[in-house]
Amino acid sequence: MPPVPSRSPAPTTSDGAPSPAGAPVPDGADPRWGGRVPASLPVVAAMGRHDAGRAWLARLPATIEELRERWGLRLGTPFHGGSCSWAAPAWRPDDAGGPGRGGTAPAVLKVTWPHPEAVGEADALRLWAGRGAARVYEADPTTYALLLERCDPGTELGRAHGLPADERLTAATDVLRELWSVPVPAGAGYAPLTDVTLAWADLAEERAARRWPDGIDTGLFRLGARLLRELPGSAAREVLLHGDFNPGNVLAARRRPWLAIDPKPITGDPAFDPWPLVEQVDDPFARPDPRAVLAHRTALVAERLGEDAWRVRAWAVARHVEYLLWSVVEDEDLARSVVMMAQARTLADVAGL
Repeated sequence: MPPVPSRSPAPTTSDGAPSPAGAPVPDGADPRWGGRVPASLPVVAAMGRHDAGRAWLARLPATIEELRERWGLRLGTPFHGGSCSWAAPAWRPDDAGGPGRGGTAPAVLKVTWPHPEAVGEADALRLWAGRGAARVYEADPTTYALLLERCDPGTELGRAHGLPADERLTAATDVLRELWSVPVPAGAGYAPLTDVTLAWADLAEERAARRWPDGIDTGLFRLGARLLRELPGSAAREVLLHGDFNPGNVLAARRRPWLAIDPKPITGDPAFDPWPLVEQVDDPFARPDPRAVLAHRTALVAERLGEDAWRVRAWAVARHVEYLLWSVVEDEDLARSVVMMAQARTLADVAGL
């Protein structure tokens, strides 16, 4: 399944207030996974559901310790967040002051559960080299570990509630433009978007062929399948896509106002990337007129990025339908999926589809 940003409520502190991005989790480690892996981490619950994940969790404390020693790190309490990776603040040796005057420099240690979508993360971040994204200091492909630039203060764009939605969209498009401006070397080996979307299209057609209760519109599955087949091949240009550009993956920083993290890089149509922003800087479907909000946001994003507004809207339909492909088989009573199907219809109306 491709990366889809969570719609679950934000983590909260003990008094019910939202936790800031990167807030340390409370103490209380699961004894199976060691003191550096508290049981309250989302990754423990997510990976604990299957054998491969439990095996990875069992190895994780030793992996963290080996990386800490190899890279000379001091580690803090792990961050709360992420369903397939562990991350914590780190301090690495910094000898910039000269012999005998070195201190420590802030960083983040991230260890990801091995899966195909994580393979290109280090390479993409190296290619961007700090242009719109966090820098990579060290990488270990055998353990899927990265030592990364720390974004400080690290506020997620989606939680920058002091900024209106349009300002957050504008800030995010600045980051996307910078990422896309970096040329992709020939033979870089990133997966093409078409390879991903053709598999999704096949699945959409399989879902369309099933019998569903009222509220599940198989016509939208067929529309999604058509868009997933046609859109990639009709793009005017191709770039290195972030692949999971949701507001939780854009963090406030000092070196730049905002930096992207956690890419799932693929190459293809730029109009693929903006969908999570449009839906998640806040909830457009909770507004009195969702169609007007979505039409405005997609027009704003398209203009800022120099992309065709219809393509941004069509990709929003395709990606929302793709999300539904998984929801309809995981949602026990289909109630959530029926709501999401209505949202997909709204997006299709905005796109004139």
